[in-house]
Amino acid sequence: MSDVTHILSQIEQGDPKAADQLLPLVYDQLRRDAQLRMASERSDHTLEATALVHEAYLRLVGERRVPWQNRAHFYAAAAQAMRRILLDHTKARGREKRGGGRRRVPLSMADIADSWNFQETLSLDEALCRLEERDPAIGEVVRLRFFAGLSVEQTAEALGVSKATVKRRWEFGRTWLFRELKQGEDNE
Repeated sequence: MSDVTHILSQIEQGDPKAADQLLPLVYDQLRRDAQLRMASERSDHTLEATALVHEAYLRLVGERRVPWQNRAHFYAAAAQAMRRILLDHTKARGREKRGGGRRRVPLSMADIADSWNFQETLSLDEALCRLEERDPAIGEVVRLRFFAGLSVEQTAEALGVSKATVKRRWEFGRTWLFRELKQGEDNE
């Protein structure tokens, strides 16, 4: 059992000091993941990678207790939490930008560019949810590779499968998402 898995087990059992021991072990990986997520966001984003890591971490080990199965489960949940935080932030920004009850005015080119980015984020999230419903194992590989930033080797180790299985699932997942997103564009 890895140190991370052991500490996650302690957190699940209610050890209040275990969460303090976990952060130093997972922080670097979570920070890399957050930086990858933030790199695909707009340059004037109000969230920073550090804030994203801390908010996701608080959601994971805060008052809501999650029965962690292993390190892979934790990293997958962290990736999901970061994704949700960024998506919530994007939705909130979209609501603010779209008036929130104020009178509509004509759009500028900047608004059109931003709304495309907003819609693209929502479309990706919806497509990933459909993929996870269709095949949870492939969805888990996509989450770990794309959202958690794990390598093929790290993903294989975390999931307890071969590198070939991860590569196969990753390739299928990427292709499936690309087709779903492309099909969505064609239907507009």
